[in-house]
Amino acid sequence: MNAGKAFGAGLVLVAALAVGGCSSIRESRGYIVDQTLASAVQPGIDNQQSVEATLGRPTFMSQYGQPTWYYVSSVTGRKPFVRPRIREHSVLAVRFDSAGNVLSADKTGIERVTFLSPDGNSTPTLGRERSFFEDLFGNIGQVGAGGGQGGGQGGGPNG
Repeated sequence: MNAGKAFGAGLVLVAALAVGGCSSIRESRGYIVDQTLASAVQPGIDNQQSVEATLGRPTFMSQYGQPTWYYVSSVTGRKPFVRPRIREHSVLAVRFDSAGNVLSADKTGIERVTFLSPDGNSTPTLGRERSFFEDLFGNIGQVGAGGGQGGGQGGGPNG
C-alpha cells in the first residue's frame, strides 16, 4: 500500500512540474506604469521639470513638431520555446508648448498598435536589379575613368 501511495505522490509531483513548465513567463518591458503618478500630470499646471521629477526620463522624445515625451510600456507573455506575445501595451504621450508647459497627457493602449507582416525574405528597394557577375565585375574600367584631369602629376588629391 505504501508503494502505491508513493507512486501516486510521484505521479502528482511529475504532473505539477509538467504543468508548471508550460506556464507563461511574464516580462515587463520599457516604462513601468504607476497609474497614480501618470494621472498626477496635469495640463496647465505641470512643466517639463515637474513631469521629469514625477515620471522620470521618457522612453523617447519627439524630434520634429510639437515637443512630446513618450512613456512606452509593454508586458509580454511567452511559453517556453515560443516567441513572446504582447499581452498589455500602453503609451503615455505628454505634449508640451514652446515654453515647456504641459498641454495634454494622453494614454493609448494596444488598440493603436499596428502589426506588420513582411512580404517574403527581402526588402524592396529603388534601383535596378543586378546579377552576381554585374556586382563582381561592374566597376572594372570605371575607377579613375573620366574626371577631366589629364594624365601625369597634379591630377590626384595627393599631388
